Amino acid sequence: MHQSSQDKARKKDAHEKIQLGGLIAKAGLRYEKRALLLGLLIDGAQRIKTDENERHRLTAIGERAFASDAE
Repeated sequence: MHQSSQDKARKKDAHEKIQLGGLIAKAGLRYEKRALLLGLLIDGAQRIKTDENERHRLTAIGERAFASDAE
């Protein structure tokens, strides 16, 4: 891989991780233990794989949180 391609990929990865960290902070979970955060994410991932209603419910919660930022 060319050096500039590697740099772009690394920057893109870093940017994505920063955005994901921002979601943790926005959810009010900034000071929770990492094990708890991972547990929440694993549990949520399992639930949305098996329950389409849960996927829609959680999506609606997230959309409302983003919409409140825009106001």
